[in-house]
Amino acid sequence: MLAWVVYDISDNTCRKHVSDACKNYGLYRVQKSVFLGELNSNERDSLAIECEEEIDEDVDSVYIFPMDDQSFKKVKLLGQAFDKDLVSDEVLTTFF
Repeated sequence: MLAWVVYDISDNTCRKHVSDACKNYGLYRVQKSVFLGELNSNERDSLAIECEEEIDEDVDSVYIFPMDDQSFKKVKLLGQAFDKDLVSDEVLTTFF
């Protein structure tokens, strides 16, 4: 299942660890603090645990949104949508 991971983390080191965790699960960066990719339920739960261990729950946030294909096709991209410096053509062709 597709999953969006969106985070707002104040500490650079923690933010880097969460970013690395997302990459380790094969997610693609679509903006500085937004990743997208395929995760099964076990991977989603494991990533959540890893993120939870990294962040300061008093000031940081991490959202993991599972999304089915039907809903993903209804996503509307407005404005620049993706940070072109971060998103490779692979992401665009994989998901759009």
